[in-house]
Amino acid sequence: MDLIPRMSILLRFNLTPCVAVILLSLFTQISYGAERTLTILNWSEYLDPELVQRFEQKYRVKVSEVFYGSDEQRSDLLLQNNADGYDLILSSGVDLQNYINRGWIAKLDNNKLLFLEQLSPKWRSAFPGAVEYAIPYFWGTVGIVYRHDVIKEPITHWKQLYSPAPELKGKVGMIDEPRDLIGMGLKSLGYSANTEVSMQLNEVEKVLQSQKAMVNSYIYMTLDEHSPIVTGEILASMIYNGDAMMVKEHSENLTFVLPEEGGAIWVDYLTIGAKAKEPDLAYSFLNFINQAEHAAQLAQFVYYATPNLAAEKLLPDEFLNDKVIYPDAEHLKNSEFYKPLSAKIQRKRNIISINILP
Repeated sequence: MDLIPRMSILLRFNLTPCVAVILLSLFTQISYGAERTLTILNWSEYLDPELVQRFEQKYRVKVSEVFYGSDEQRSDLLLQNNADGYDLILSSGVDLQNYINRGWIAKLDNNKLLFLEQLSPKWRSAFPGAVEYAIPYFWGTVGIVYRHDVIKEPITHWKQLYSPAPELKGKVGMIDEPRDLIGMGLKSLGYSANTEVSMQLNEVEKVLQSQKAMVNSYIYMTLDEHSPIVTGEILASMIYNGDAMMVKEHSENLTFVLPEEGGAIWVDYLTIGAKAKEPDLAYSFLNFINQAEHAAQLAQFVYYATPNLAAEKLLPDEFLNDKVIYPDAEHLKNSEFYKPLSAKIQRKRNIISINILP
C-alpha cells in the first residue's frame, strides 16, 4: 500500500492532518521494519558500503557494525557480555572451535542458506567446526610490504623485518596481533608458527626484544593516502595481502612479498551469534552477500580471494591471476594454517606479547 491511500484512510476518521502524519509515520515504521538492526562484529573496512546500503534498502533495516582491531580484541569483546547482541560474528578459523565450545555461535540451519553449493569445499572445511557453524568469507596470507624505491635490496625473508638493516631503524611497522607477531617471528628462525617447543619461544622473544628499537609502531597502519608507508614514515611492514593491494592504490612504490619461509594462511568466517536478536535477518544477509555478483563485488572491494566459486567466474582475469591475491602452490608451500595451542604454550605466548607490545 502506498502512502497516499494510507493518508486518505486516516483522514476518514476525522483526524487532523498533524495527527494523521504522526500515525502514518508510526504505521510505516511498523510495516517496513525500520526499527530492525542487524549487528555485525567485524574488522573495519571489510564490507563494501555500497552493498550494505543496498541490503538496508531491500530489507528496510539498519546494519550496525562493531569493529575490533585484533583477534584477541574480538574475543575480549565477546567475553564482556558473553556474545550477547551480535547477530553476525566474523571469526578467524583458528578461533572457531573455542567460540563453539563457549556457546557464542549457533549451529547453522542449512535449509536457510541458498548458496552452499557455490562454496569451495577446501575453505568451507579448513578448520574444525567450520562446516557446521561457519560460512567462509575470505582467505589470504600474512606477508611484508615495503618501499622498493628506498629499500634497494629486495626483501625475501622474514629475518629482514625481524632483524632489519640499521638504516631501517624507526622505519619498521609491525602489528598488535600476537598470533602473527610471534608466529612469523618463529618462521624467521626457521621454526613452525605453531611450535610447542618452549625453547624456540624463548628464542623468538629475544628476537622481538631486539627488534623493538627498530619498530616505529605496532599499530596496524591505515590504508589510505595518509598511510605511514605511503608518506615514508614506515618503509617496511607486516601486512595482510589484500590490505597491501589496497594501500598500493596510493603509491606505485610498494611491493608485497610472501617470504620464502612462508607465511600464515588465514580464513575468515561469518558465523551467527548464539544470542542473536535478528537471526533471520542474519541468514538474509548471508544469502545476500553470497549471491555471485555480490560476492565478486566484495572480493574486488577488499582485494581478497573469495571462497565463492560462482563469484570467481565473474571476476576479471587480472584479479584471478594476481599472485598477491591468489598465491599459487609454489608460493604457499612453506606457509601454515594456525592451529590451537596447548594451554601451557598459549600462556607463554601471552606473556611474550605482554612484554613486547606497548
